[in-house]
Amino acid sequence: MKIIIADDHAVVRTGFMHILNYQDDMEVVATAADGLEAYELVAKHRPDIILLDLSMPPGQSGLIATGKIHEDFPETKIVILTMYDDEEYMFHVLKNGASGYILKNAPDEELISALREVYDGGTYVHPSMATSLVREFVQKDRKLADEDDPFKILSKREIEILPLVAKGYGNKEIAEMLYISVKTVEAHKSKMMDKLHLKNRPELVEYALRKKFLNF
Repeated sequence: MKIIIADDHAVVRTGFMHILNYQDDMEVVATAADGLEAYELVAKHRPDIILLDLSMPPGQSGLIATGKIHEDFPETKIVILTMYDDEEYMFHVLKNGASGYILKNAPDEELISALREVYDGGTYVHPSMATSLVREFVQKDRKLADEDDPFKILSKREIEILPLVAKGYGNKEIAEMLYISVKTVEAHKSKMMDKLHLKNRPELVEYALRKKFLNF
């Protein structure tokens, strides 16, 4: 695999270059001192992976370079190499296209393993930060599930009305069945469509069918 190393310290670039070039399946094709130079070298060499430091003062940072490189050269995998054991940094770069996040104090074997995993299409996160990443995705999935749960979106009265609408009952019939006024039925239907982002009665019926409200 062809690799570019971007770090503002020459001794770090040289050290990692020796480690990676020693591997039979790795070749460091270039090194950069900041994000702008990293971008230019990616454009020139089109590497498989760029090992990118987050902070490279006074030049362009890895935070900025990550998004630019991912957008213009998506075939190049980005692995962040940093001293920052920070959840916010990790989430930011992963959301902006990075495939790996590893700390500079990690053993050489971990770095090599991480690069191979990313090269094969995987994602690597330093073990000390994996728990935070899992927690973030679990919370996100729960939030999305809540947003699509009619029992958490609709009121009790709306949940009573929805299956009756889906079964084809008119406003007057529903009003009589629930002992409420026709205007109240119409108001609840309007609120349901607003909450569920639906435009008309057919879409409301389709939603009820999808959510199995006809069984109610």
